Parts: sequence; structure tokens; C-alpha cells
Amino acid sequence: MGNGLSDQPGFISNIPGFQCFHIAILGLDSAGKTTVLYRLQFNEFVNTVPTKGFNSEKVKVSLGANRTVTFHFWDVGGQEKLRPLWKSYTRCTDGIIFVVDSVDVERMEEAKTELHKIAKTTENQGVPLLVVANKQDLRNALALEHIEKLLALKELGPATAWHLQATCAIIGDGLRDGVDKLHDMILKHRKMLRQQKKKR
Repeated sequence: MGNGLSDQPGFISNIPGFQCFHIAILGLDSAGKTTVLYRLQFNEFVNTVPTKGFNSEKVKVSLGANRTVTFHFWDVGGQEKLRPLWKSYTRCTDGIIFVVDSVDVERMEEAKTELHKIAKTTENQGVPLLVVANKQDLRNALALEHIEKLLALKELGPATAWHLQATCAIIGDGLRDGVDKLHDMILKHRKMLRQQKKKR
């Protein structure tokens, strides 16, 4: 019986309370992924330690126009040895949040490589991407235009909808705006997939 329901995403997504979006939170270690997760969950700063595996939380987020949306976030460790596991968490995901440290210029090339690798895998083609430029409150943070160039976001191709959001996860600045944008991109992507299915 469960399989019968899972084959009808349009039916389920129209029932309030049933719609839950699967989101993978990725990025290099120390970028602030777990801080992003717990700021969204508790709306307060939570002191974190490096993630050795993953954190998983179902979070109701209040977005614009009086909408409350449920997200199932998977915050996956960013250490080099854990990155091969990322693709396991992005399989069938609705969206990806990729967190970058706006101050860490030296590792921006490494972040770009990992971002493009995960965005261009076959399973993730077209999956909406929110790039969170974290730590924008710090004096030596790179400007968004500079981060966009360093990450070569325009090279992701027309199939991948992306948005670059300036944030400070510690105080929450910009986070909800970014998640709101990601939600909109996911809805557009789902609509497009439904239309493609009808044409077949």
C-alpha cells in the first residue's frame, strides 16, 4: 500500500502536513553546516563540534507569505574522508544546501571542485542548489560577486537552478531568505518534472 501512495507525489503534496522536502546540507569542514542546521531548527546559536558522520533533523521552517514548510535536513560531515559518502545523501534529494566559508579564500577552489562534483553527478542533474555564503559578518569576508566567480556558479549549466545567499549562521541573517528561495526553486523543479512526465 505504501508503494501505491509513493507513486502519486502530486496527490501527497496537496495534503497539508504530508509535504516534506529532503535537503542535503554539504560543504567543506568548518564551513558552518551544523550551525546552519541548528539555527534553522532552534532559531538560536548552538555551539557545535565537527560532524564525524551526519546529523538528521526534521524541521518546520516559517517562510514568507505565512507559509510553514517541513524540511528533512541531512547535515553531512565535510572532512575529505567523508565526502565520497555525500552522493548517498543526495540520492532522491529535493534540494542541496552547499555551505561555504566566506573568509576561507585558500579553500575556495577546493569548495568549487566538491560543489561541481556533487551538482554534476547524474542523480543530481537539475536538483536545485542553495549556496550559503556563511560568515558574511566577518570583516574580511569575500563579496558575493567574488564568491560567485571563484565557485564558477554560472558553469553549473542551465539545468541546475541555483541561488547564492549571504548569511551569518550564528545570528541567522539571510538563512530564511535563502531557504525560501530554495523552496521556490524546488516547487518550480517539481512542476517541470510533472510537465515532462505528461508529455511522455
